[in-house]
Amino acid sequence: MDTAIKKMKVPVFNGNGQIQFTKKEIPQPASGQLLLEVKANVLCGSERGQFYHGSHVVPGHEVAGNVVAVGNNTSTEVGTPGVVFLMDYCSECENCQLGFTNQCSNKRGDYGFNRDGGYSPYIVVNENVFFQINPNIPLTDATLLLDIMGTGGHAIKRAQLVHQTIRSVAITGAGPIGLGVLAMSKLLLGKDIPVFIADYSAYRLQLAAKLGGIAVNLHESSLPNAIQSDNFIGVDAAFDTSGKTSARQSLLSILKQRGVLVCVGHGEELKLNVSSDLIANERAVLGSEYFQFEELAENLKLLQNNLAYLQQIITHRFHLEEIQAAFELFFKGDTGKVVIEHEG
Repeated sequence: MDTAIKKMKVPVFNGNGQIQFTKKEIPQPASGQLLLEVKANVLCGSERGQFYHGSHVVPGHEVAGNVVAVGNNTSTEVGTPGVVFLMDYCSECENCQLGFTNQCSNKRGDYGFNRDGGYSPYIVVNENVFFQINPNIPLTDATLLLDIMGTGGHAIKRAQLVHQTIRSVAITGAGPIGLGVLAMSKLLLGKDIPVFIADYSAYRLQLAAKLGGIAVNLHESSLPNAIQSDNFIGVDAAFDTSGKTSARQSLLSILKQRGVLVCVGHGEELKLNVSSDLIANERAVLGSEYFQFEELAENLKLLQNNLAYLQQIITHRFHLEEIQAAFELFFKGDTGKVVIEHEG
């Protein structure tokens, strides 16, 4: 595709919840880089600050698209579909060499946060962060590989590092990440495993129930009371996706002996009495940040085998010209994943 000197229409996040459009030249790939024509990008709660406070780059970090041009020293063919790993990892530091690409110590950037991201019709990415997918998977559905399956699945694998026999799960927050943890709990731990999921949004709790979760409406009951009413003495693994101190404390209170609490959502603090909360019960508290690039291959197989189940998480689709309405709806809370689909 000849993109030289051509211009594209891109959204500008001005702050105060206002998005306008301007025109920019389509970028050209340098050595080791790919130019993608973006086909889909999913809204994320981490973009709240960009929507309300503005952004100097085009946001969007859950990107799926097709390669339309390549730079020198690349091996990807034009026309290849795929998704983009958020973190532009260096491939050379100790963590990268060991596979911990989400903990790169020389990270070059984050697409959508300090480099132009997927609400732009075209973006340039370094080839190492591009993951090729099967052409028979719709690119909108391919975005599920990222924050939904990637972040959700990585959190579960973190828990399994210290608890190999997880038989019950609780989640605080039924937003997209919470729904991702729920779905991946079913796929990785077993479809019959009880998964409690708590939120205030009736819409999201209905969606969680469709995915097989035990929905707890926090307007009606606390999470500990809901667990007890279902005759559970606690859970083996708990995941906070809300970032709220109250949610984390609630999860800590329902952990069984040897239980593990995984903090997925950034935000507030957690208060611990080390002796009674951790040592005596041999509990663990872990953090989980995004996921490792190599996890994409395993998740691609899961997506192919469970596409209809996972598709339920995507509830709304908008064209790029409707991005203002998409963000307004998303931050009202009555959605699952909201996707911006680029035409063409």
